[in-house]
Amino acid sequence: MSSASVRPSASPAPSLDSVTTIRSDGSRFFLHPADSAGRFTLLRRVTGWGLIVFYLSLPWIKIGGFPAVFLDAASRRFHFFGWTAAAQDMWLLFFVLSGTGFLLFFLTALLGRVWCGWACPQTVFLEQVYRRLERWIEGDAMARRKLDAARWTAAKVVRRGAKHAGFAVLSLVITHLFLAYFVSVPALWSMMRAAPGEHGGAFLFVFVFAGILYFNFAWFREQLCIVLCPYGRLQSVLIDDDSLVIGYDTRRGEPRGKYRREVTRAGSRDATVGDCVDCHRCVAVCPTGIDIRQGLQIECIGCTACIDACDEIMARLKRPAGLIRYDSLNGLGGRPTRWVRPRTIAYAVLLLIGGSAAAWAVSTVRPAAVGLTRMVGSAYFFDGATVRNQFFVRLVNKQDTPQQLLVQLRDVPAGVVAAGLDAPVALAGMGEEVRPLVVVVPRSRYAGAFHFTVVVRDEAGTFELTRDAEFLGPDPGLLREDEEAHEGPNRK
Repeated sequence: MSSASVRPSASPAPSLDSVTTIRSDGSRFFLHPADSAGRFTLLRRVTGWGLIVFYLSLPWIKIGGFPAVFLDAASRRFHFFGWTAAAQDMWLLFFVLSGTGFLLFFLTALLGRVWCGWACPQTVFLEQVYRRLERWIEGDAMARRKLDAARWTAAKVVRRGAKHAGFAVLSLVITHLFLAYFVSVPALWSMMRAAPGEHGGAFLFVFVFAGILYFNFAWFREQLCIVLCPYGRLQSVLIDDDSLVIGYDTRRGEPRGKYRREVTRAGSRDATVGDCVDCHRCVAVCPTGIDIRQGLQIECIGCTACIDACDEIMARLKRPAGLIRYDSLNGLGGRPTRWVRPRTIAYAVLLLIGGSAAAWAVSTVRPAAVGLTRMVGSAYFFDGATVRNQFFVRLVNKQDTPQQLLVQLRDVPAGVVAAGLDAPVALAGMGEEVRPLVVVVPRSRYAGAFHFTVVVRDEAGTFELTRDAEFLGPDPGLLREDEEAHEGPNRK
């Protein structure tokens, strides 16, 4: 047999020493998980499509005159379910992310990788959209493996071409809907009808991001979960023997073997074998190619396909379901599961702290924002009569309705005059304006640098915004020497 006719080894046997998707020669092994059917598969399908509809409908749903989620980067406004934040409020992101992180820690300690298997967009779109299209065009797992091994014929080119064309179209559709999160649906429709050159940045983004999606869902697939996603690595730290995982009941399943009856002098009896008949159905349906019977592994994303596959076999053999099931490692070992334990208590406390901090941070957001910057140039100016500082005040209206803002100074010495913001500043809905602010101190009253506060209020007095500032100037002693130097010739 020539070396050219030798194909790489077929399906690598699942092992704890290496991932199943890499052959012994280092080449990539493409998984084709078999279909599963059962209560968890149905529930995951309903949940997945519910999430897909939720993800893709947010730009279409209007709340308070804006899409439910609208990240308007061009105007530096971010709308979340009727709540609006400006670029100045991005410090809130720290509290939101930390609170979300603590929630993830708490849920993982209790429920394992429930996020990965049920709600992660990677799993949801791969299993419920891309892989469904692949099965519809190329057939079941066995048909897809045969197609992989077959020579390139016209039929294979048509099937593969149709599949990848479908993947490309799906990637473009998802990318356009994702872009709507940032530009809104009407603006997206306007861009799509215009020439590509009129919106070059958006046009480039669509094709680059769609290319990334296509590469991920057509080729990379489970490698994202195994190689790139850090969550799989974190699970070994976040979970313990009482966390809910998907596991194999070794006490009931071992030793594995085919069901048979033994005939003895005393009569026939069941052979001493476990409930696992070693059919490898749990391996065939696994989207990451592991054997769950080898124990908990970082490749397991908690998709429950192996539970339904095993329950189906147990039903055929008239044996109880649950040989593979949701349980803790302690539960699988016959020991009680402790839901309340130091780990969950610690994560719950952190979640409470993070959630409280996030709630407090969000509660501090006001319907307007103010920014204060010193004008470029000299830090201060002085002449024979005054010492002055010059600032820019940037006022932002976060509401979609007009409002008028009053700007005043607080904690200033007597005689200080503020010029440039004498009248209320009228701002249009979602508008902003930059006004000059000149703070003047009579030279006779100047006693050195001092701190003061810029106060911004609405006309109704429902909120107040403050910014601290410092008035800078020359050393008072040097200023007096300069005055005496100029007064000396006049006295003579």
